[in-house]
Amino acid sequence: MATAAHQLTPQEASAQPPAENVVVRFAGDSGDGMQLTGGQFTLSTALAGNDLATFPDFPAEIRAPQGTTFGVSAFQINFGSTDIDTAGDAPDVLIAMNPAALKVNVSSLKDGGLIIADEGEFGARNLAKAGYDTNPLEDDSLGRWQLLSFNISQLTLEAVKPFGLGNKEALRCKNMWTLGLALWMFDRDRQPIVDWLKAKFAKAPTLAEANIAALNAGHAYGETAELSGFLKQHHISAAPAEPGLYRTVTGAESISLGLVAGTQLANVPMFFGGYPITPASAILHHLSRLKEYDVTTFQAEDEIAAIASAIGASYAGSLGVTSSSGPGIALKGEAMGLAIMTELPLVIVNSQRGGPSTGLPTKTEQSDLYQAVYGRNGDAPMPVLAARSPADAFDCAIEAVRLATQFMTPVMLLTDGYIANAAEPWRVPDMSRYAPFPVQYLETVPEGGFKAYARDDKLARPWVKPGTPGLLHRIGGIEKANGTGNIDYSPSNHQLMTDLRADKVLGIADHIPEQEVTLGESKGKLAVVGWGSTYGPIHQAVRRQRMKGRDVHHIHVRHIWPLPRNLGDLLRSYDKIIVPEMNTGQFKTVLRDQYLVDARPLNKVSGQPFRISEIEAAIESALS
Repeated sequence: MATAAHQLTPQEASAQPPAENVVVRFAGDSGDGMQLTGGQFTLSTALAGNDLATFPDFPAEIRAPQGTTFGVSAFQINFGSTDIDTAGDAPDVLIAMNPAALKVNVSSLKDGGLIIADEGEFGARNLAKAGYDTNPLEDDSLGRWQLLSFNISQLTLEAVKPFGLGNKEALRCKNMWTLGLALWMFDRDRQPIVDWLKAKFAKAPTLAEANIAALNAGHAYGETAELSGFLKQHHISAAPAEPGLYRTVTGAESISLGLVAGTQLANVPMFFGGYPITPASAILHHLSRLKEYDVTTFQAEDEIAAIASAIGASYAGSLGVTSSSGPGIALKGEAMGLAIMTELPLVIVNSQRGGPSTGLPTKTEQSDLYQAVYGRNGDAPMPVLAARSPADAFDCAIEAVRLATQFMTPVMLLTDGYIANAAEPWRVPDMSRYAPFPVQYLETVPEGGFKAYARDDKLARPWVKPGTPGLLHRIGGIEKANGTGNIDYSPSNHQLMTDLRADKVLGIADHIPEQEVTLGESKGKLAVVGWGSTYGPIHQAVRRQRMKGRDVHHIHVRHIWPLPRNLGDLLRSYDKIIVPEMNTGQFKTVLRDQYLVDARPLNKVSGQPFRISEIEAAIESALS
């Protein structure tokens, strides 16, 4: 083989800088183990020191017909040697395990991107199921991309043949073969995956060894393929990061840890009442493993029982917590009104998904903001927070606990399907840097007698554990008399109590930080205002546009209600405002209502997160 050497000059190096990040999407049938493959690739990527963001994208059906487009499951990861805020726009590499996976995902692939396809699955039957008249691996329809196809199924069968598995069981190892190839492509260590397989199949060592053999075979195939010239290995350097202990964390894990941290800072036990619903169920799963932190978990028979049990726990002196998604939050509405009327602390987590009704169970949306801010009968205000990323959900959960316990009010914390399921690196915080906010139960009879609805300087009523001597009281859902808490539905009292409850919540604005500009300056031509999981694409789009010299700035709001006290003045300092949301314009309407600013919407309700390019196009249009 002829070789040639060339010394790369600094000018040449700067003309073609190395890629800072790569986007890879694994796609296959929902039984092909794509989420597991993506999760383990994420583990190896985190251990390599890269920054990353993931996007699991799976069907709502428990088991869609094999080989069909609506049964396709995908996992996308964006990783690199620079800050990563999103799971990436268009993949650089698509690994398609069957024709349906190719059909659903190929249009998202970058021009010139690499397709790796399992040609063993591209038979006439699977092609017909996916809606192909001809084999796309052979008809030049994929000419816009690089194509690498080989029989992964057959190669997997050969790799695991010594272990005597049946054909069906052997083919289940092909996701490990694919993972081995991906690990080789991006210079990843196999040992953590080997260790994980041995632990996972500790009671079935033959399965462990078969999967390890498939993993090693995929890795070896990459080395062989590179020698023949059609596949190359890419090394992505570690991202710069502050020293500390890091782990990958999903939004559901982060919220669970944040709730535990919050209750520890408040020195109060936690009771979690939940009912299974996608994508909120994982919070119950995680909290059930944290009982040693004075956490009690209860899987109720329905959504109403779940929140009612949490309210009962709060009455008894624990912090009640419940979670759900949009349909379940709707069912909890009356009980939320009860918590507002009784003025008990309660944390409600809403992992939003596409709606209405059952809607899009496994897809993401931000369409429950109206429901969170306004969606209860009567004038029933409560604080509302929104996490911007999986890691941010930890601090948001602590803040939700603080507001609930300090102001004796239910608090809603909004995430969504993207945040709940996605993963990113998280620097484990030093909890000594968090200021405690211990709960002060009323335990003695005050001078002048006990009043269940007496108020402190924050308008919060006392929290009394039932059975405390001299502090006997009862509360319920009928309007309360000011001070005593006795039943009183006279017109003047209802007016007073409605105003008091509203003033208490609005007064929280004096106990939260003022709104900061996330990127840019505090005045200019255009502000892009976001909330929740739109943070990543907005931040990257604004950063890119500012690098081009455009006068654009990013503001991201955590406290949705009450809004930060300086937000109105801040928004009025920009000529134009656009608000990207995965709904039909709900936060835009809140901003218009509260501040009379001309906020313009940028809406998307496809069940998929925003792309950076979509927000860049909106910025360019607004500034043109």
